[in-house]
Amino acid sequence: MKTFHCNRCQQLVFFENVLCERCDALLGYLPDVGEISAFEPVDAAPEAGGNLWRSLHPDAQGRLYRQCHNYAVENVCNWMIPADSPDALCRACQFTATIPDLTVPENRFYWYRLEVAKRRLLYTLMTLGLPLESRQENPETGLEFAFLENQEEGDPVMTGHHHGRITLNIAEADDAAREKARTELGEPYRTLLGHFRHESGHYFFDRLIAGRPMWEAAFRLRFGDERASYADALQAHYDNGPPADWAQHYISAYASMHPWEDWAETWAHYLHMVDALDTAVSYGLALLPDHPLEPELTDQTPVEEASFNNLMSRWFPLTYVLNSLNRSLGQPDGYPFTLAPPVIDKLRFVHRVIAASANKPA
Repeated sequence: MKTFHCNRCQQLVFFENVLCERCDALLGYLPDVGEISAFEPVDAAPEAGGNLWRSLHPDAQGRLYRQCHNYAVENVCNWMIPADSPDALCRACQFTATIPDLTVPENRFYWYRLEVAKRRLLYTLMTLGLPLESRQENPETGLEFAFLENQEEGDPVMTGHHHGRITLNIAEADDAAREKARTELGEPYRTLLGHFRHESGHYFFDRLIAGRPMWEAAFRLRFGDERASYADALQAHYDNGPPADWAQHYISAYASMHPWEDWAETWAHYLHMVDALDTAVSYGLALLPDHPLEPELTDQTPVEEASFNNLMSRWFPLTYVLNSLNRSLGQPDGYPFTLAPPVIDKLRFVHRVIAASANKPA
């Protein structure tokens, strides 16, 4: 995630901000520019639609925008819409097909958290140049999200992906419930954003690999044959757990369950990497240790332009420092993973698939 600034007073602001804390300017994200912008209000007659704002970001060249309905009315969004667009919802909100029941008081807060994580996912996918269509744009293969909650009767809502529809149990937006699940399942890392990234991996497997013989053959060489029974693999995983040496071959214990899950976990991890490196580059982070044997980090190549070798050469120094800082604060490692050679090869494959889809060098 890059850094953003208020265009009125140059205050540092964040991707989720709606108001500059220094000058009170309205803030909003412009997906057509890829930037957070400050805005000034524009007087408009009711018949002109009202709710008009002029962007102060130089790349927007003074264009007019409207707040997304979920920004102006629901307070769960901060994306803007071009003034001449007929849409009431912004680009990000158009991907949400089902929202939680807002008559339940805490559900609005959970919806807000879900939308924040979803927008961060979409930002990364857009930055990488991946094909991204909503169901409105492509009813056959478009992407949509459903945010559902458990009911007193019926089966619990399972977070997952099915034919382009990603379902999230809104309980994952509850820190206590998510931490309880993380502990019970023995997971070192479980986040709301991580769920979005994982499930998007299933979606992009269907879009970028399935039905493409060259990619399928390369996939099976690394991840295994995805045509193996998923139900049988799931039962075996719950009955027997992961293999004892899973860390030598997989990014997580869950990845060992089935090739589809191995791919989704590896895909999610790749998105973790590029987003963290994007943030480091945006902040101009450099590591210049006193000891010559300590890892250095000086390369500032944008992640969307970097080769895989370049990404990996920067990733290890960054995680070394991240974990060292966390330990200094008495916190668990911020990066509780080890990357065995087969895992690095799988990450390289993910990089190749993404680069090919965006017509970029690998």
